[in-house]
Amino acid sequence: MTDTYSSDYIAGLVNELRKLPSETEWVEFKHNNAEPSEIGEYISALSNSAAMLDKTTSYMVWGVDDKTHEIIGTVFDPNSARVGNEELENWLLQRLSPKIHFRFFHLDIEGKKVILLEIAAAFQHPVKFQQIEFIRVGSYKKKLKDFSEKERELWRCLDQTPFEALLALEHQSPEQVMKLLDYPAYFELLELPLPDGHAPIFEALINDKLLASCPAGGYNITNLGALLFARKLADFPKIKRKAMRVILYKGKGRIETQKEQLGGKGYAAGFEGLISYVMALVPTNEVIEKALRKTVPMYP
Repeated sequence: MTDTYSSDYIAGLVNELRKLPSETEWVEFKHNNAEPSEIGEYISALSNSAAMLDKTTSYMVWGVDDKTHEIIGTVFDPNSARVGNEELENWLLQRLSPKIHFRFFHLDIEGKKVILLEIAAAFQHPVKFQQIEFIRVGSYKKKLKDFSEKERELWRCLDQTPFEALLALEHQSPEQVMKLLDYPAYFELLELPLPDGHAPIFEALINDKLLASCPAGGYNITNLGALLFARKLADFPKIKRKAMRVILYKGKGRIETQKEQLGGKGYAAGFEGLISYVMALVPTNEVIEKALRKTVPMYP
């Protein structure tokens, strides 16, 4: 579990999901049923349904009764589950296309074990499991190809959502946002004075679509906000693989790597550090530095 998702937060999320009147197209409750292929099919179905319903995430919960939503506990343990000699999580990931983000959380609620699976919504393409696309129809999991109208609707939704507008993290308190985002760098790069108080800071970030108000309270951090101004991209599991990378090759080809550096900050917040690192690798040359800076339009 990342340090931005506390046990209390995850437990609160499970309890909010339990308040739903019945299983929805983006939530599935289970007791002990943890057949690997079934889980993979549900990941596909829930991810695709979340995209259609304009949700950023969908969920499977083990240890909650699917009718009453009472906590009943589960014996399912994704950490110890294996398919042959392969760990369950890796087995699932290798059979999903595209390889969307998902992760398991282990909880103790009312003295009983509960497992939460968080699944990212589909983006750009429907999610397949073992080359088959699934969708939720009410509370049932079905093959997408058997529901042509839902398939057309899903593609319409996927075509309309830009990556930058998707959410990197949801339901963050003002204190968490200020810890996660390098907001002083935002004002410094725009050559604006840093406002006093939370309200004008968050208003500016929302206006530039780096943040969005969360209906459940607090704020959602968009992919744009995280990619540009994350203090640590590792705090954003859905996009941490997009960190800047500088590779110095030996000689003129790209066969042998001499040095490699992975950036930890967002693109804008870490730009000056990136330029300094690159310039330390090459002969001092003002033309080279100007060329590097022109690769990012916001920098003169």
